[in-house]
Amino acid sequence: MQFPLAVRAAAFDLDGTLLDTLPDIAEAAQRMLRDLGRPETDQQIVRTYVGDGIQRLAKRLLTGRMDGEPAADELEGALDLFERHYRNTLTQRTLPFPGVEDGLRRFAHEGLKLACVTNKAESFTLPLLEATKLRSFFDLVVAGDTLPRKKPDPMPLLYCAERFGARPPELLMVGDSANDVLCARAAGCPAFCVPYGYSARDVRELDCDAIVDTILEALKLVTPIRS
Repeated sequence: MQFPLAVRAAAFDLDGTLLDTLPDIAEAAQRMLRDLGRPETDQQIVRTYVGDGIQRLAKRLLTGRMDGEPAADELEGALDLFERHYRNTLTQRTLPFPGVEDGLRRFAHEGLKLACVTNKAESFTLPLLEATKLRSFFDLVVAGDTLPRKKPDPMPLLYCAERFGARPPELLMVGDSANDVLCARAAGCPAFCVPYGYSARDVRELDCDAIVDTILEALKLVTPIRS
């Protein structure tokens, strides 16, 4: 791939890319486990469970496995507890990662359309973006329940490309995990990864086009297509 990439728009993952949500997610997880009479788990383990939506997170917390499948009634009760606790902890310690606000501001200043594409439910996503003052940067927010399918399915990015009037190769995906890269590859979009996120795998092992230390650094590798 030759740099700079010509793009019309960029999509950004939320947890582990834009926002450091782990402290508040982990606190909600510990409260859920305590309510269920289960031992608490290490925050770094919770870190590896994040990125596939709250249902998958709850399954992993209950089973201690990435692909674990607890009993349906057990999962339902755990989900109710987690969601209630997470609504209370949602914005207690969550902050944008360093350079995110400046990076988004510069992306927008260059005339690029911006989307936030996350597997987190909209009822959590929008309050987080508002509380951290990032909502105004985004022309489009695609949450985990906005469409019938979510990352790593290509649907969220194809939806963004259509809404922005861009071809998939003109839409950059910036994320921190395999889900983000797989989604981009399936959609035909370029993908950059940040190394500071919550990926269970080293991002150097992922099939991304570049690893960027900050959102601002990503901008240095693209050139806007002016309509």
